[in-house]
Amino acid sequence: MDKLYAPTTIRKIKQKHKFHLSKSLGQNFLTDGNIVANIVESCGAGEEDLVIEIGPGIGVLTAQAAEAAGKVVAVEVDKHLIPILKETLAEYSNVTVVNQDILKTDVTQLIAEHRMIGDRPAKGIKIIGNLPYYITTPIIMKLLEEQVPCDSITIMLQKEVAERIQAPPGSRIYGALSVAVQYHCEVTYVMTVPKEVFHPQPKVDSAVIRLDRRTQRPVELTDERLFFEAVKAGFGQRRKTLLNALTGVRGKTKEEIAVMLEAAGVEANRRAETLTMGEFASIANEIAKQ
Repeated sequence: MDKLYAPTTIRKIKQKHKFHLSKSLGQNFLTDGNIVANIVESCGAGEEDLVIEIGPGIGVLTAQAAEAAGKVVAVEVDKHLIPILKETLAEYSNVTVVNQDILKTDVTQLIAEHRMIGDRPAKGIKIIGNLPYYITTPIIMKLLEEQVPCDSITIMLQKEVAERIQAPPGSRIYGALSVAVQYHCEVTYVMTVPKEVFHPQPKVDSAVIRLDRRTQRPVELTDERLFFEAVKAGFGQRRKTLLNALTGVRGKTKEEIAVMLEAAGVEANRRAETLTMGEFASIANEIAKQ
């Protein structure tokens, strides 16, 4: 078969199957073979690994992953792409395509069902994908909050979101998403992907990042849920001082929050974007004490 990422191949497939790209599903197909290879290489998949791919499209990334990994399970929500994937991936016996919505899929169960490669369990679990812009954050948070048993998540997403995810404290774009992802993972910015290498061309550039699951949490917490409540409240109204933003968390009054901030060693007039993860942890632990 012709190179799957070639624009001429994409056009032929669309014509043959009378397939129309769905704007509502955020479908943009990669047309650069070097970037496809780079994504698979960055995820580090080998012949003893299981790869879970989110949103295979017509199978461009899937085929490359199948060359490197022991097994690939591709989760595709669009039923119209299933016959196309059966055709484009016909030569790969180590690929399974699942017609499901990733946001409604029990990914941990999916991994358990497909973990065996031949007669032995997969050595590593890698998640990859070219994520639709409109559901990028829900997908990432689902994988992290459900503690899906994977080693890494290598994904292409909107460049602006990638930058927010890896933003440090004090940055204008540092926020609740930065804290949440950095709490669960070590973040590596792999590459910028220009909008010109997609069909159809989106309005903004993309980026590839790799999230490596931490084996140990970066901060000590008394109550993890409370920690994230405090983070969300802090960033919920960014212009507010911490004293005002955190008032109401777990029913605490402004006076109580003032005492807890002082005990945590954090000035009440600071704003959330200036706080390190450790400072958020100190505040949450103080609230938990009361």
